[in-house]
Amino acid sequence: MAKILFVMTGVDYWTLADGSKHPTGYWAEEFAAPYEAFTGAGHEIVVATPGGVTPAVDRASLAADVNGGPEGAEKIAALLKRATELASPIRLEDVALGDYDAVYYPGGHGPMEDLAVNADSGRLLTDALASGKPLGVVCHAPAALLATTGADGSSPFAGYRITGFTNAEETQAGWADKAKWLLQDRLEALGADFRVGEPWAPHIEVDRNLYTGQNPASSAPLATELLKAL
Repeated sequence: MAKILFVMTGVDYWTLADGSKHPTGYWAEEFAAPYEAFTGAGHEIVVATPGGVTPAVDRASLAADVNGGPEGAEKIAALLKRATELASPIRLEDVALGDYDAVYYPGGHGPMEDLAVNADSGRLLTDALASGKPLGVVCHAPAALLATTGADGSSPFAGYRITGFTNAEETQAGWADKAKWLLQDRLEALGADFRVGEPWAPHIEVDRNLYTGQNPASSAPLATELLKAL
């Protein structure tokens, strides 16, 4: 049995370009699909957040229209209730990478707010990449890679083939013209080899021990690849 660390946003808002705060958090499917896959395979999950705060779910991600209808919405809500790990996260600041076999970052707009500038997360990502352990990051969670930039402006993720929520998807979702910055733009500026798939369709990229998914639909396929690596 493997022990997998889920690093999650600790905020329930995303600050827009006009200074207003849009309610958000983590995206339900991006937690639920890998959680179900990993625990179903007998693996242990530990959740970590900045300060050890209880992660907040983006309420929009619980809606029927993004979960295949009312039955899907009920299923995902029930799974979140069963996931007792969400109620007792550890402090990201106290994480010891050696305790875990893999690291996974679910998305949602929350990571754009806190993990993108969190030094503890940046160090963890840098160490996880160097360790060779499977490292999975999906949708908006690659924003956390921005915190790996060193004093010289370089990142260990430069040159890696990755994906994440695209400019096209942010535009279609109605947030591109409201955001302070766009994830794809920042990751390309970081030096990552950013790959774009069809909007909203499953798309993953695997480069060495780094596993990235483009959007919520990519979280289940990403979990499948991480299970193979484990």
